Amino acid sequence: MIKVGFISLGCNKNLVDSEIMMGACVKKGFEITSNAEDADVIVVNTCGFINDAKQESIDTILDMAEYKNKKCKFLIVTGCLTQRYKDEILEQMPEVDAVLGVKEMLKLPEVIKDLYEGKQKIKVFDDTSSFLYTSSIPRVIATPKYYAYIKIAEGCNNRCSYCSIPLIRGKYTSRPIEDILKEAKELAEKGYQEIVLTAQDTTKYGLDLYGKKMLSSLLEELEKIEKIKWIRFLYSYPEDVDENLIEVVKSSSKVVNYFDIPIQHINDRILKLMNRKTTKEGIKRLIEKIRRSFDEVVIRTTVLVGFPTETDREFEELCSFLRWAEFDRLGAFKYSQEELTPASQLPQVDDEVKQRRYEKVLSIQRKISKKQNKKRVGREYEVVIETKDKNNFYIGRSQFEAPEVDGKVLVFSQNKLTAGQFVKVKILDAFEYDLVGEII
Repeated sequence: MIKVGFISLGCNKNLVDSEIMMGACVKKGFEITSNAEDADVIVVNTCGFINDAKQESIDTILDMAEYKNKKCKFLIVTGCLTQRYKDEILEQMPEVDAVLGVKEMLKLPEVIKDLYEGKQKIKVFDDTSSFLYTSSIPRVIATPKYYAYIKIAEGCNNRCSYCSIPLIRGKYTSRPIEDILKEAKELAEKGYQEIVLTAQDTTKYGLDLYGKKMLSSLLEELEKIEKIKWIRFLYSYPEDVDENLIEVVKSSSKVVNYFDIPIQHINDRILKLMNRKTTKEGIKRLIEKIRRSFDEVVIRTTVLVGFPTETDREFEELCSFLRWAEFDRLGAFKYSQEELTPASQLPQVDDEVKQRRYEKVLSIQRKISKKQNKKRVGREYEVVIETKDKNNFYIGRSQFEAPEVDGKVLVFSQNKLTAGQFVKVKILDAFEYDLVGEII
C-alpha cells in the first residue's frame, strides 16, 4: 500500500485543505503516515501569504526532498505558494515531481497514480475552476479528538491593498448553512466538542449566498447541536462586528467570549491606503462596545508594521492605541511586499525600520499581555486538557485561548487527566502568555 505523508504549513484554513487531501487519498486506498521517513510520497501544502511564509515553504520543500534519498519516491507541492509560482517551482526546484493548484486538491490521488505510471513534472492547474468543499467530501481530521475546524467560506472580496489572497483564492464564496450544520453535527457525534469556524473573513459569511451577512444566524443554529460544548469563530473584520453579533455571543452558552478582530493599523491615512473599510474612531467604539457588553471577554487582533509610507508619527499613533486598547492577544507582522498588489507600487519602508517597529510592538504587547493575564489570578475556568509536559504539568486551554495561536493554562493535578477532558481550574499565577492553575 502506498504511504502518503503530509506537511501542512500556514493557517488553519490550509490545514482544512490538507485534511481534505488526506481524505481523498484514504478514499482511493492510500495510507496516511505522519512519519516522513516512512512515506512513499510526501505532500507539502505551502503558505505564500508573506515573505517569511514563502521562505518557510521553500525550506520545508528542500528538507522533504532529502527523503527522496531514502524511501520517498515522489515529492508533491500544493497550496498558496504553488498557486502563485506554479511555473517557477517546477523549473527551479528539480526535486519536485508535481505541483497542484489550491482548487485541484481532490485530484491529488490521480496525480500520485500518474507519477507511479511514469509521468514526470506534472502540473495541475485550472484558473477557471472553483472549489468549495462540502460535508460529503471525506476529511481526515488532523487536530486532536476534541476540536476541529470548519471552513465556512473560501476566497475573499475585501481587496486589502497589501494582500495577495484574492489573487490566490479567488472571490468570496460561502458554503450553504445547511451543509455547515450537517458537518458540525457529524463532528459532534464523533466527539469533537469544540468547533472553530474559519474563513478569510468570517463576518462576511452568507453575503454572497443569501444577500445578507449570516454569521449570527449560523452561530445560533450551531448552538442547538447538543454535543457541541464550545463554538469559536476567527478572522472577524471590525466593520462587520455589529450589535447583533455581539448580542449572539453574549447570550450564548456555547459561543465563547472571544473576538478575533484583525485591525492591521489605527492611523486613518494608513487604513485608507490599506483599503481597509474602517477608521480609528470605528475601531475604538467597537472595542469599547465589546468590553462594556461582557463581564469577561478576550479580544485578539493583528497589526501590520512598516506598511509603505508609514511614518514614525503614524507608527507611534499605533503604539499609543495599543497601550490604550490593551488587547488580550496580539499578533504582529512586518509588511511584506507582494507582487501584483497595489501596495507593492508604493514607496517602501526600510527593512531595518520595519524590524525595529515590529520589536517595539511586541515589547509593548508583552507588558499588556502579562497585565491582562494577572487579572485572571484567583478566577475559576473550565479548561480542556491537551497534553502533559516533562514537569508533569497538564497543559490546557480555557474558552479564552484559541488553539495553536494563544498561550496555555498549566494545570497541576494529583489525579490522572486525559486529552480532551474538561476540568474546573483555579488560576494561581500568570505570566506573559501562560497561566498556572490547580484542579478544584
